[in-house]
Amino acid sequence: MKGLIERDNKLYVRKVYRDATGKKKQIWRKVETRTEGKILLREIENDLASGTESFENRDNLDSYLDKWLSMTKGTISDRTLGDYESLLRLYFRPALGKKRLNSVKPMDIQNVITDMAKRGLSSRTIQYAHAVLQRALKEAVIPFKLLTSNPARELKLPRRVKKEMKALSPATAQAFLKACAKSKHGLLFEFALITGMRPEEYLALMWRDLDLKKGAATIQRVLVRNRKGGGWSLQPTKTPGSRRCIPFPSYLVRKLKAHKRTQNERRLKLGSEWKNNDLVFASRMGTPLSIRNLQRRHFKPLLERAKLEDIRTYDLRHSCATLLLAAGENPKVVSERLGHASIVLTLDTYSHVLPSMQQAASDKLEKILKR
Repeated sequence: MKGLIERDNKLYVRKVYRDATGKKKQIWRKVETRTEGKILLREIENDLASGTESFENRDNLDSYLDKWLSMTKGTISDRTLGDYESLLRLYFRPALGKKRLNSVKPMDIQNVITDMAKRGLSSRTIQYAHAVLQRALKEAVIPFKLLTSNPARELKLPRRVKKEMKALSPATAQAFLKACAKSKHGLLFEFALITGMRPEEYLALMWRDLDLKKGAATIQRVLVRNRKGGGWSLQPTKTPGSRRCIPFPSYLVRKLKAHKRTQNERRLKLGSEWKNNDLVFASRMGTPLSIRNLQRRHFKPLLERAKLEDIRTYDLRHSCATLLLAAGENPKVVSERLGHASIVLTLDTYSHVLPSMQQAASDKLEKILKR
């Protein structure tokens, strides 16, 4: 085949062309098989026909991803950008980072994905990591024209397995609240259960966000832990739907007022050592609490003392939604309380509650129609 040349028992693709200035150039690429050579030659010819010269790009994958992340900054939240950087650094850069961008093949990426599955990573993590790489390489095709096709497309990904959700029942919720009264951070855990907030939301809550007369909290920001160099920052919520006002009962108002008095006494005692971040739930020095430390040092021991099933702090949010839906609350109201983008997400996430709701609806209908 024209364009395939064999020398010293090695196979090469050779293409002669003229660049935009009319200068004659040659492209040589070593290949393993004639089939691979035919495919590569066709890609080069397609490049030339479309007026691009992606085959001349000498960047490796690491170099391209650095540039892509830099350009992506400002178009997404810092938190999402941090997720992108972490996923690429942990899973794709070690194996593929040094390869030339235009030499990364679908099988190379598939091998990384297969290895991730063998290491026991969740299907959700694998799918998210793949989606980030796919987006980065998609932009290498359009608009940057560094590749003729996206090697991350149409790969085999592990099927998403929906884990069984854990949530407190009405009885265990009562036992949990009783145990909270004897825990250092019991008020925080009780507040999480009652409001259904995400951990990053209630840890970013400021006193000015609380209306202690009406008994309501306004969510406007989230706490983000920096992956590089440590530290933390308060950032706006991801979506408008996440910014919401959540009412809470009067007994919780009284507890929060007492908590504020205790915190003010602590602040006055420490003086200039107190870090005045205005946080409702803060450390002894006024700095943000770590959800990991809370879970390990306080939440898990609380569950053990109360002899309750092992759950995560995030499951308090699931418990709030499950308890409300099981009690017959309108799913739209629950969706708004959780800050979900749509009621569809709420119904899909808490579909395990729907059968009992349907039975309750059927019983009500029977009462209405029964003579």
